Amino acid sequence: MSRLFRDVDGGRLFPHGSVVCIGAFDGLHTGHRALVRHAVARAQAAGLPAVALTFEPLPREFFARDNPPPRLTLARTKVEGLHGLGVESVGLLRFNAALSAMSAEDFVSTLLVGRLGAREVWIGPDFRFGHRRGGDLALLQELGVKQGFSAAAIEPVHLHDERVSSTRIRDALRSGDFSTAARLLGRPYAIDGRVVRGKQLGRMLGFPTANLRFPKTPALSGIYATWVHGVGDRPWPSVSSFGTRPTVDGVEPLLEAHLFDFDGDLYGRHIEVEFVAKLRDELKFPDLSSLTEQMQRDAETARRLLSAEKRRATA
Repeated sequence: MSRLFRDVDGGRLFPHGSVVCIGAFDGLHTGHRALVRHAVARAQAAGLPAVALTFEPLPREFFARDNPPPRLTLARTKVEGLHGLGVESVGLLRFNAALSAMSAEDFVSTLLVGRLGAREVWIGPDFRFGHRRGGDLALLQELGVKQGFSAAAIEPVHLHDERVSSTRIRDALRSGDFSTAARLLGRPYAIDGRVVRGKQLGRMLGFPTANLRFPKTPALSGIYATWVHGVGDRPWPSVSSFGTRPTVDGVEPLLEAHLFDFDGDLYGRHIEVEFVAKLRDELKFPDLSSLTEQMQRDAETARRLLSAEKRRATA
């Protein structure tokens, strides 16, 4: 059984059928998790594999290539999260011109029925699919009656009388409201990945960093107090810069975490950077000495914030 597949076309993957849930799943927030867990429970009750269908790039990114919207999580993290919720196979579908032109009817007959042998299909509120978003729950149910599967949508999840959504999370992150973002996500907001080698500028300035690439438009940027997970047996206090590094004419977003009082080699290590508080926006400094002075002030502020948070957590 394939735990990850990318293509709409191909032979049937699940000859005895499957239970399918579909969504963008950006961030895997509490609403997404409710949908996935429901589909997994239905699959277990029926003795069938649970399959999650999602897209890469996300449709909204494909249609706004010149100005891509912010992204909460990268594809790898999303796939790992779906497997962690009990999904046996993930369809990370290549969203391209061919898929965007596929009619809702063909999406159902080719993928859901032909490739997956869907017995049940579960979607979130307001989900649309197919060319020009022509498919909705009513069409899915109509086609299901003809082709042998049932379809339904779960009720939306609400927090403080507002529906949980990736848009709300992006707004919270942009405003530095990490407590609200954490409640919507069901966990603190974090970015994970393997540490890559940078230009060594931070080391030269006395602030060596562990660097994570983020080849999408991030949902936030600036300087942050952070915890780094995956280094020791407890979260490691740090100050992190997330952005394009305007002082040195950077282009691609890069997450750079400076771990306080750490001496070691993290290249190739898988770490997770948890965001705690925003210190300031990214700035372009006139020279490296001005940048270094500000980095020292940022580090002192981050140390104080993280020490205070640690005291509150252990009180």
